[in-house]
Amino acid sequence: MLLFRLLLVGALGLSLSGCAALIIGGGTEGAVLAAQERTAGTAVDDAGILIKIKHQYAEADYKDLLANVEIKVNEGRVLLTGNVDKSDSQIEAVRLAWQVNGVKEVVNEVQVNDKAGFTNYARDVWISTQVKTRLLFAKDIHSVNYSIITVNQTVYMTGIAQDQDELDRATYVASTTSYVQRVTSYVRLKNDPRRGYLPQ
Repeated sequence: MLLFRLLLVGALGLSLSGCAALIIGGGTEGAVLAAQERTAGTAVDDAGILIKIKHQYAEADYKDLLANVEIKVNEGRVLLTGNVDKSDSQIEAVRLAWQVNGVKEVVNEVQVNDKAGFTNYARDVWISTQVKTRLLFAKDIHSVNYSIITVNQTVYMTGIAQDQDELDRATYVASTTSYVQRVTSYVRLKNDPRRGYLPQ
């Protein structure tokens, strides 16, 4: 239980672009959540899914999952990225994610480790920071609705776009950032019926 509580605090404090922090905080985080397309209830559900997946990884026989697999949750859609040592770990990461109640889709972008290293990791972090900054200052892009992860110089985008034009602009921003080799988008449009409901 102690491990689960530590995961709960960590996930609420650090995940989902500040949304989960609204549960225990407020202030700036509340403003971020208010600007997002997700409802407060959906953001809380996503935070719960994230916590439960991390708990599954912490209890798994494959000890590289918790340390090496990055998890993003948006409206019940789970994106897994990162580098693991063996293909068995990759399979287990997906299997465990599907066991969590509320998960609607699992996108597996976990790579079997062949490029990992400090230099590569540092470059990926730099790329993610640059893409997020450029989206923040880009005209007519609601950057608060996008999550960015970079693995081996591939940028993975999740979130909700206002329309196809905005998504195209966001994708262009990511693809023209230095060192980016590829952009993979799992962003859905605001009015996509697969979201389960349409905003009024």
